Amino acid sequence: MRAYLALGLVAWVGMALVLSELRWFSRPTLADRLRPYSPGGMGRPGRAGVLSVESFREAVGPLSRAVGERIARIAGVGEDLETRLTRTHSSLDVTAFRVRQVGSSVAGLGGGALLVLAVRPHPVVGLAFVLGGPALAFLVQEQKVASASQRWQRRLFLELPVMSEQLALLLSAGSSLTAALNRLSQRSSGACATDLRRVCLRIRQGLSEADALREWAGVAKVDALDRLVSVLALNRDTSDLGRLITEEARAVRRDVQRELIETTERRSQQVWIPVTVATLVPGVIFLAIPFIDALRFFGA
Repeated sequence: MRAYLALGLVAWVGMALVLSELRWFSRPTLADRLRPYSPGGMGRPGRAGVLSVESFREAVGPLSRAVGERIARIAGVGEDLETRLTRTHSSLDVTAFRVRQVGSSVAGLGGGALLVLAVRPHPVVGLAFVLGGPALAFLVQEQKVASASQRWQRRLFLELPVMSEQLALLLSAGSSLTAALNRLSQRSSGACATDLRRVCLRIRQGLSEADALREWAGVAKVDALDRLVSVLALNRDTSDLGRLITEEARAVRRDVQRELIETTERRSQQVWIPVTVATLVPGVIFLAIPFIDALRFFGA
């Protein structure tokens, strides 16, 4: 009975939060509609009442962020979440992601509790279901961000040689570094071009070319990009920047080729694992037959 009451309460709160987004259900008062236009006013036109999705997010946001960061540190996640979200150009900020993560954990807790109530397993198994549901939901969200970050770094590493060669050609043709970066950012939709669009935006906001590129390298955390940015920082100190970038592009391409050779050799070695197992198992059987026969002979 208590379980049904709790489920009914949760359903009522969720329905109220959903309906509060509809204008016909939660019409803002005149004071709320005029508050954004008053001196020092807070909020925005059409803002919902006290019980709304926005107010709920603002209330649980700081707590979700603190709890999520603590659990992430306990799980062994060392990299900052804001850096990973910025790297992948995510539309979510840290607080919104943590709120979604904690919400998934609460949903996992509810699912585990419902499963325990329906199946009624052993108390130890039931406790594992109740605790494992929110932990699994939390770690799934964290793993999605980590996988997206690693895929973005990989794409950036693979696209970097081509982008470096194109940048060297533009600089050798007489373009300035800012014009070359701006042109490369508009020519494709890859990882490098997407990051370069943010670099050009930061330059237009007032950062110098070197600072914007260092900021990009700090967010991306790719060794080849760090070396390329250190070469691009010599823009005002050398007149042969195109040749230096070309040499760096060749070095990056050699790194990509070396990694490809290592992957190919590793996969070729993995082919021998099933062959070895398939050879050893019959050999062990054929050796076991005379060994067992010898044991029977001497035992008799």
